[in-house]
Amino acid sequence: MNVVLSLLLIALFVGAGVWLAAVVDRALGAWRAGARPDGLFMGPLREAAAMLVRPRAETEVTDALFRLLAPGWYLALAAVSFSVVPFAPGIVATAPSTGLVLWGACEALVIVVVFIHGWAPNSPFPLIGAYRYVAIGLPAMLPSMFVLIAAAVPAESLALPAVVESQRELWNVVRQPLGLILFLAIGLTITLRGPFDYADPEDLAGGTSAEESGPALALWRLARLAMLVSFSAMAATVFFGGYLGPWLPGPVWLALKTLAVMFATQAVGHLLPRMPAPRMLAAFWLVALPLSFADLLLVGLESLA
Repeated sequence: MNVVLSLLLIALFVGAGVWLAAVVDRALGAWRAGARPDGLFMGPLREAAAMLVRPRAETEVTDALFRLLAPGWYLALAAVSFSVVPFAPGIVATAPSTGLVLWGACEALVIVVVFIHGWAPNSPFPLIGAYRYVAIGLPAMLPSMFVLIAAAVPAESLALPAVVESQRELWNVVRQPLGLILFLAIGLTITLRGPFDYADPEDLAGGTSAEESGPALALWRLARLAMLVSFSAMAATVFFGGYLGPWLPGPVWLALKTLAVMFATQAVGHLLPRMPAPRMLAAFWLVALPLSFADLLLVGLESLA
């Protein structure tokens, strides 16, 4: 029964979260352009409906199988990542003792999915976006492991329910503010947005999505937003105590914290400029990776004290 309830909550979170994320993206985009958003709340639904009835553009010598599967795999990774997030004590779709490892594996597989999405159309811009994402994505994922292990140290477990329970006295965001900042950067990378969007940027005419249109483009955008919701729920669980909170039910607290993280991630993505790829690579290898290791070291020393 708890598994069924968890699956229903995942569907509700992802469905409502995707729509809200699209609304916030629309509002932030209009704000940056100094314009008034047209159809703020219904606009995303109208755009999705319009994409579904458009014909799909075809390219020559396309890898049809990968082109068909890549958006679905991306969406599946978002769902699997969400499946380990607890909504309340005992309410979780699956609670493996290595839940954080499962999340890390999904993060890493995003690189594969984005690459085949850019490689499948057999076109220059998508392929350039795919290779650029692989170059940026690999060093971006490495700090994630240190950050997540540091979050698991107070719980002495890699299971998400144990990580949440370890924050009853003090949230991890207070113990590890640096870890949260690094984790938000990783979230921007795996959701292809903001200063880390090297896969689908405007300077590549859409990058891996340059040749996509119709239902395939709608599914890819849906998968990106679903991964944003999944990442936000994971950040709320690991750093903000997940379902913990007074008076309100656990799923409500998780929803509120997820919305806060999602809005912050989208705002950062819209406000920060993108650096040239070589400079960003240097930032990942020379700054983010040592900082993540220092974060893990500090948490380890604190746990021994």
